[in-house]
Amino acid sequence: ETSFWHVANIDRWCKLDPKLISTFIERWRPETHTFHLPCGECTITLEDVQLQLRLPVDGSVLTKSVQSADWRAICYDILGTILDNIYGGWIEMGWLRDTFLEPRNDSTEVERIQYVRAYILEIIGGYLMPDLSRNLVHMRWLLKLVDFRAVGELSWGSTVLETLYLEMYGATPPNRAKMEGCLSLLQSWVPLVNYAILEMHQTDRVLQQFRLRQPIPVTPEVLDDEHKIDLRQSNTNWPVFFLEYIKIWENQYDHILTREPIIVPELACALNYISWFRIHGKPYLLSEE
Repeated sequence: ETSFWHVANIDRWCKLDPKLISTFIERWRPETHTFHLPCGECTITLEDVQLQLRLPVDGSVLTKSVQSADWRAICYDILGTILDNIYGGWIEMGWLRDTFLEPRNDSTEVERIQYVRAYILEIIGGYLMPDLSRNLVHMRWLLKLVDFRAVGELSWGSTVLETLYLEMYGATPPNRAKMEGCLSLLQSWVPLVNYAILEMHQTDRVLQQFRLRQPIPVTPEVLDDEHKIDLRQSNTNWPVFFLEYIKIWENQYDHILTREPIIVPELACALNYISWFRIHGKPYLLSEE
């Protein structure tokens, strides 16, 4: 129901390659939100998130905005227990693991539901949107896990990608040594770009070449004016601030262009290509829908 089944079964604790991630972050351009590589410009898309994490990307908007609340009361109402040490809504994932052990065969339905909520919260804080310590998770996400059917209708994939984009944006300055976000998504996306890039990564000579940042041929002043982002607006009510764009997102299917197909002999597909595409093409493009 929550659409977290696939994420719960993949190897979330795979070993990260800091050098590989650092190499790609150094090629990230915050002005265009793309990686500048020898093979051209490319970036992680919602399609990549859906294919790798199987999280919804076309559901309702999921925002990080949250008002001040009695987090101890929320913790008791949703998880059935109270944590004394709650730092501004942040709780330790170690407490989640120690408190919510795997349900026994005689566990009640309420205990199973509470365990699932804690388990998903641990996935969010430890894999999808971790902080720098990778041991804290904000209880704002717990508020989204009350109704499991409603959880599966939220666009978790777009929120994960947005978080990663913001972290890559903030990690480009030379004095930034660490970053948050789903780094496993970035690392698993890298082989999809070009196998030659992985070969380049294995040599110190190319690593040094990657560290020489090449400015893109655009006036910096223009880019600064167009891409100023203040990440410190902690008191901003983001759902209201972006209400216009949220409505566009929720009504995205009303803006799909349709027209009658154009059938001419010059545009007809070759049968041998169709046979190849059915073997090597993306499965979701071949569905009846």
